[in-house]
Amino acid sequence: VQLVESGGGLVQPGGSLRLSCAASGFTFSSYAMGWARQVPGKGLEWLSSIYSDGTTYYEDSVKGRFTISRDNAKNTVYLQMNSLKPEDTAVYYCATGDRKCTKVPGTLCSWGQGTQVTVSS
Repeated sequence: VQLVESGGGLVQPGGSLRLSCAASGFTFSSYAMGWARQVPGKGLEWLSSIYSDGTTYYEDSVKGRFTISRDNAKNTVYLQMNSLKPEDTAVYYCATGDRKCTKVPGTLCSWGQGTQVTVSS
């Protein structure tokens, strides 16, 4: 399994970014995929999931601002982030699976290397 995130960077408050995660080495269309983030010194925070049937889930912290989507033809999952706030600054990771990846100890998930998002004026 290989997951490669891209699209991070520096953006001003109120701005937007679109993260991408290119997947390989498994049957992408059959798997739930998701995004989490981590601030230095804190644990991973699960943000959003998208299941194989297209059903989506969002944590309250990003609901209404972030949109997860997937393109099974391209083996890619996306996270569109709008109305960004300084507190959204973190390293963003994609993962195979759903919120159990960070909520249920022992859940087997694969992770990408992460992409830095910095929201600052």
